[in-house]
Amino acid sequence: MKKILVVDDQPTIRQLLRITLETADREVLLAESGEHALEIARRTSPDLVIMDIMMPGGMDGFETIRSLRADVLLKKCPVLVLTAKDQKAERSRAEEMQVAGFLSKPFHLDELQAQVDRLIV
Repeated sequence: MKKILVVDDQPTIRQLLRITLETADREVLLAESGEHALEIARRTSPDLVIMDIMMPGGMDGFETIRSLRADVLLKKCPVLVLTAKDQKAERSRAEEMQVAGFLSKPFHLDELQAQVDRLIV
């Protein structure tokens, strides 16, 4: 079973993604912060992380991605950025961090599904 970790501070977005992406062969794990995401990722080794950038608390999405990349067991896990911050600076920073994809909010569910299907083999 493939595991997808969804990291977003908005409960409605987390639940929408769970409903959209969860299938018989996919488990969707939810985290509301960067710190919680790292805890879950280290425990479960997800096959894909869908990461929001703007989150309250100590770690934003970029810091969380940096921590994932620093972990020897998680550094190759693909990250799909899903954020309302769709500025050139954010896209450039995401590319520098070698994310697997970048989607802007608001997003289309079919576009999200296509990205996920591409990234989870």
